[in-house]
Order: sequence, then C-alpha cells, then structure tokens
Amino acid sequence: MTELRVLAKFVHDLNWEAVPADVKETTKNVLIDSVGVGIGACRNEQNVSIINEFTSLCSDHSVSIWGQGKKTSLFQAVFLNALEGHTLEMDDVHTRSKTHIGTVVTPAVWSVAEYEKKTGQELLLAELCGYEVTARIGMALGVSAHRNLGWHATSTAGVIGAAAACAKLLGLTENQIVYAMGMAAQEAGGTWAFLGDGASCKILNPATAACTGAKCAYLAKAGMTGPEHVLTTEDGGMLAAMSNGYDVSKVSADLGKVWEVKFMDNKPYPCCRSTHCTIDGSLYLREHEGVRPENVDHVDVFTYLVGNKQCGMSEGSIHPTKAVEAKFSTPFTVASALLYGRVTLEEFTQEKIDDPKVQELLSRVKVITDDSFTNQYPDHWGCRVVAYMKDGRTCEVTIPDASGSTDNPLTIEQLTAKIKGILLRVMDEKQADQTMEYLHNIESAEELQAV
Repeated sequence: MTELRVLAKFVHDLNWEAVPADVKETTKNVLIDSVGVGIGACRNEQNVSIINEFTSLCSDHSVSIWGQGKKTSLFQAVFLNALEGHTLEMDDVHTRSKTHIGTVVTPAVWSVAEYEKKTGQELLLAELCGYEVTARIGMALGVSAHRNLGWHATSTAGVIGAAAACAKLLGLTENQIVYAMGMAAQEAGGTWAFLGDGASCKILNPATAACTGAKCAYLAKAGMTGPEHVLTTEDGGMLAAMSNGYDVSKVSADLGKVWEVKFMDNKPYPCCRSTHCTIDGSLYLREHEGVRPENVDHVDVFTYLVGNKQCGMSEGSIHPTKAVEAKFSTPFTVASALLYGRVTLEEFTQEKIDDPKVQELLSRVKVITDDSFTNQYPDHWGCRVVAYMKDGRTCEVTIPDASGSTDNPLTIEQLTAKIKGILLRVMDEKQADQTMEYLHNIESAEELQAV
C-alpha cells in the first residue's frame, strides 16, 4: 500500500467519535485561532483592494469572506480567506514540519463546509484530517532540506492537506481521496523568493494552496484521477523533486496514534516564528537584567541556520524599510522589544519602522548561525541573546523554545485574550464576544454562519 493511500484510508475511515477528547479540543482551538486571526486582517489595505477587485469579477455570491460582510464564489472565498489568514503573521505553526497549517486548511474547509451546508462537527473532523495530512507531508519533505532549497512548506505540504480535508467534507471514497491528494501534490509549489526584495506576496502561497486543494477535491469528485505514486515516482516524484533529505516513512509513522495537531505552536507575536525566541530573550533581558537601548553597546543573537537565513541574512532583514521586511527581521524585533518592552502589531507601522531610534538600535544587532541550535532544529527553535553593555557587563539568556510552543505553551486564557484582542481591532466588544461564543461552540452548529 502506498503512503498516500495509507493517508487516504485514515482520512476516509476517521470518525469524530473515535477522536480522543483532548484532540477534539485542540482541533477546535486551532480553528478558533485560524478564523480569529483571519478576521483580524479584514481591514488590511491590500486585502480590501484584492477582495474588491476579485468580487467585482464574480456574479456568484454564496460563500462568506471573513470579516467583510460580503460573499463571493466558493473558490474565491477559499482564496481570499486564506489571504486574510496569513496577513497578520499570527497564525499557527507546526514546527516539526515548518508549516502554517491553519492558514491553508481552515479557509478551505470553512468555505467548503459553508457552501455544502455541513455541520460544525463535520467541519472540525475535516479540519483535523487536514492538519494531520499537512504535518506528515511536511515532515516527510525534511524540514531543513526542503527549506534550504527555497521551498515554502506551508504551501507545498498544505495543498495536500487542504485537498484531503475538503475530500473528507465531500464524503469521497478512499480512491477519490487518493486522487485528490495526488493531484494536489502534482500541483504543489510556492517558494521563499519574496524575501529577496520584501515583496508583499507571501500570503499568495497559502491562498493558492488552499484554493488548489479545494479544487482538487472537487475534481476527484467529478471523476478526474490523480497519481497515487506522486510522492515517490521516479519521474516527477514530489519528495525527490523538492528535497534532498526526505523520508517517506514519516508520512504514515504512528498515524492515528500520535496526533500532530497536538504539536502546533501558537504565535504570540505578529512576525516570523523564527524571531520569537529572540523576542522572548530580549524581553527577558529588558525585564530581568535592566537592559535598555541607551546602555547597550551591541547585541549578538545566536540561532539556527534557517532562522538566520530567513530573518538575519537578507538585505530586508538587516535594513528593514517596510512591514513585510520588519516581520522577517531579527534585528528589528530585538530593537522593538528593547525599546518598547513589547512586540505587537503597532510596532510594525511605517512610523515605528522609520523611527531613527529603532533604525539606530537594530544596526547594532548581529545574527549568527550557531550549530548547537541548528542541530536541535526543527524539534526546538531556540536561540541565545547576548547584550554587551557599555559599562563592560555582558547579559545573556538562552531560550530553548519560544513562548507559544508545545514545550512552552500559552494558556487557554492567553489564547482567548489573543484572539479577542485581534477581533477588537476590527469590531466592537459586543460583536467580538458574540464571535468568540459562536466559535467556541462551533461543534454544535447545524450550519455555518458568516463571521
């Protein structure tokens, strides 16, 4: 039996009653996080412009766009909701596969469930299937090897998870689920090229993956077949084409015994996850060692190779001039943490980015690859922050796991506060409370309503 078919059989056979209670609760929490973060981006200027442009091209208005108070066609809704889901850079991360699963799977299953008039419980079951498939494909690709070739695993693995999740919602047969995932793997793509010049199109990767995954499920339903051997076939096999360090056995290892949805990081800061351990370290030094910009000579950050590659090596990381660069800049996030004692959405405004105090301080931050952290990655995304003081002191802290990780998790209260705080940016408190209540009781919904 191929690894893809093992996944398909798992997706086909899984029923909600067989899911452990803690996994059910975690699945609902990741859905709440993904939808809440997506709604929070509904007023983003670029998103509003794209939504207005796309909806003007469409006469079908059957599926809601998060936070917009308007509807569009099914596949447009999947695409546009996924754009919103990744905009704030606060969506979840499966560190063992380096995938932002929620921003691909959740928009796909939510929009299809709304269109197909599925229940909240059916939505959650499909969500769980999408998380498990995405995580396992991402792990099989080999996190460092896949990333170091320039691929964006959120998209390359996520498209297969979205296809599996939507296929589950549509009640497809085992063969049809194989075909849907096979087609999705054949269409997988998305790279990190946007980092080179700070382009704003990173969110296009998960949006395209979510939309393509949903389409592949409907194609399989309509009778199109996909390649079952797509992961390992000699001519065009996905794993060999996208990685020089893949391990196909990870696709099905402990499937149904180890639930990968339990290993999701929840991001407390609105920027690349690879900056989060650095932010934690900088905030610790500020609070516990009294480190302040005026008494710092320079700061060295030691971290894993991928973290440095994404957030410390590019021109945009070293000299950020706009938000998309600042969100992938370890120097910028260190400067913000030391200056303001926080790193929130407000710190990524153009005014803060242009602030001479920020720019001067970030110029004194250097990011260094440390093999000790690289060797622990992706199981641990750690770093060491060393502040060299003007009076000759050295203050340092090691952060093995960033806040919000499975080894250093946020509490349920912190998660709730995070999402409600995001919602309050775009709606009043009554609306935020109603939205939170609806999402927290989503398993009881007979039919999805617009959020």
